[in-house]
Amino acid sequence: MESLSVGASKKYDVIIGRNILNECGRLIKEVRTPCLAALITDDIVSGLYSETVERSLHDAGFTVVKYVFENGEQHKNLENFGRILDFLSENGVSRSDLVIALGGGVCGDIAGFAASAYLRGIGYVQIPTTFLAAIDSSVGGKTAIDLKAGKNLAGAFYQPELVICDADTLSTLKPKTFADGAAEAIKYGILKDPEIFDIFARGEAREKLQFIIRRSVEIKAGYVEEDEYDLGLRMFLNLGHTAGHAIEKLSCFSMTHGHAVAVGMCVAADLSEKLGFCDGGLGDRIREVLLKNGLPVSAPFSAEEVGKAALSDKKRSGGSIKLILPVSIGECMIYETGAEELPGLFGSSKALKND
Repeated sequence: MESLSVGASKKYDVIIGRNILNECGRLIKEVRTPCLAALITDDIVSGLYSETVERSLHDAGFTVVKYVFENGEQHKNLENFGRILDFLSENGVSRSDLVIALGGGVCGDIAGFAASAYLRGIGYVQIPTTFLAAIDSSVGGKTAIDLKAGKNLAGAFYQPELVICDADTLSTLKPKTFADGAAEAIKYGILKDPEIFDIFARGEAREKLQFIIRRSVEIKAGYVEEDEYDLGLRMFLNLGHTAGHAIEKLSCFSMTHGHAVAVGMCVAADLSEKLGFCDGGLGDRIREVLLKNGLPVSAPFSAEEVGKAALSDKKRSGGSIKLILPVSIGECMIYETGAEELPGLFGSSKALKND
């Protein structure tokens, strides 16, 4: 078991280890006095892990109530958000109590947002059970739900009390779900750490899982500590996400987040090559690693469609938008352009349909 500290406006630890889910009650008790714990999870994760978590919480002195919702991004919406708030109220959850998010990124996002809004904010703990949530969405305090106009358009910056990551929970993931996390980890490699990228290039991700989790969390924590509210450096974490979120939306979320981000990184690499910011061949190198790890490198949408869908991106500022482009493996840059330029810029990408 190892612990990393995130020095945001609220300092908290990310605990990473194997077979530590049955110790979550004791670990949470070290940062919060036993209270009423509202466990928020989905119907798949509940069947796998909620019994272990509930037992551990009870053994540590917590009283537990549980809300279970249907798995899937399409349930990260206003309706389900309202149901969670009603559940907290109906069960008498108070300001001294706790929300615990057990699951993947969807669960962590909506449960964290509910914790930020209920009674104007109560404490919450993240227990990620997917690769993507472990290395990305559970750390940094971004909470959100999706609106009809786009992904993550309503939310709050709200840091957890603690993050507990049991790497053993990732062993139950389907290959497609594991690949979603691989996309975000490869992103960290392109941003900051060629070693992570090389691990995926060699096909060694599962053998070096705990290292990848720790290093990815370290990288993300560094950005969060420098720029908690996403006004500057933290936007580097959006590599692949402008086109990726647009692709998710266009697919009606049938394409999962990591898969869409993988395509988005290909779009970014193609654009970087077109503008002369990187050597030719970088895009092909990124595509090769993505394909080797079960990820797509194209989407069945046109540059025009993706560019227009990206206009609702929350990173847009007035008439401009900032894109993150790779320069080399381990280095990226911010490129600002007019939002109306996106369809034309994306037209250079092999990852999208070009009529």
